[in-house]
Amino acid sequence: MKFSIDRDALLKPLQLVSGAVERRHNLPILSNLLIEVSGNLLKVTGTDLEVELVGQATVQGDILEGRTTVPAKKLLDIVKSLPEQTELHVEQQDNKWLLRCGRSRFSLATLPAEEYPNVDAFQSDIEFTVKQGTIKSLIDATQFSMANQDVRYYLNGLLIETEGSVLRAVATDGHRLALSHRVLEVSLPEKQVIVPRKGVTELSRLLESEDQDIHIAIGDNAIRASTASAVFTSKLVDGRFPDYRRVLPKGGDKVVIASRQSFKQALTRASILSNEKFRGVRIQLESDLLKITANNPEQEEAEEIIDVEYQFQPLEIGFNVSYLLDVLNSLRSEDVRITLMDGNSSALIENHVEQDSMYVVMPMRL
Repeated sequence: MKFSIDRDALLKPLQLVSGAVERRHNLPILSNLLIEVSGNLLKVTGTDLEVELVGQATVQGDILEGRTTVPAKKLLDIVKSLPEQTELHVEQQDNKWLLRCGRSRFSLATLPAEEYPNVDAFQSDIEFTVKQGTIKSLIDATQFSMANQDVRYYLNGLLIETEGSVLRAVATDGHRLALSHRVLEVSLPEKQVIVPRKGVTELSRLLESEDQDIHIAIGDNAIRASTASAVFTSKLVDGRFPDYRRVLPKGGDKVVIASRQSFKQALTRASILSNEKFRGVRIQLESDLLKITANNPEQEEAEEIIDVEYQFQPLEIGFNVSYLLDVLNSLRSEDVRITLMDGNSSALIENHVEQDSMYVVMPMRL
């Protein structure tokens, strides 16, 4: 193997695929990247057997085709530390990968490319192309509600659902639920798959340009997303996601319309004196006023009052302030609508105007 490449051109795919590499794995080759040169194309692959990312770049100079694997973290750190807009010269000699740049020279140990695992090819049931911005906005609107290392493993991921022209994402950790949908210009069969947490994180990193296309292929055991410069593949979580429709609160008869920014700032200030472990705040509603109170074991207390639209019976309810702030950070409208029933029932929070996202937050006993 032999080629030359611009430092910045190599850094981009290295940064992209290194996220998939498992640094502490009992298979040493999984801490390596697969490097392949064919024609004037360089392909870089990283995987942890669950998620696989392939990036590519164009090489130049005196090119010799070949395949090998090199340590991911060391290579990324070396290329990152080299000066910008310099040319790198790479050559493989026996089991060493030599990289030269100016007066710098590095020799990295390699492992045979034949031993590198290949994420199984999969049969796709559904394929469609959308703008990257559509997928990114769906992920941003929901991923914060995914569970983290929950024994109910099917909650440690994001439900992706297709239904007619609707693409939907749902996440829940059992205490809150985020649901968002986008209408596409295609008609899709009904299908539900769960993308694992790491897959969601790496897919989000892949989305660089809102206006560029991304091609999505969904099968029974994997999901694949392809852009002009990279291919992402993730195995799916084998499990049944809870029926999110049953979780959406019904019968809420009290509606609050609040300025998102005012509510968010008041909650942020009150949270400073909330209990660090439980993060609870009490919300009291009466005619066109919303009062937030928080206290902690040190007997400190915060109180915030904001103007809202509310013309119903007085109501008192407690929430985890972090859950409310996560929702307000992901909503985009000036005003939010909160639908409540009583102090023991979940709240439904939405944008006041656009109705493409819904959030359910369970109350806390304070």
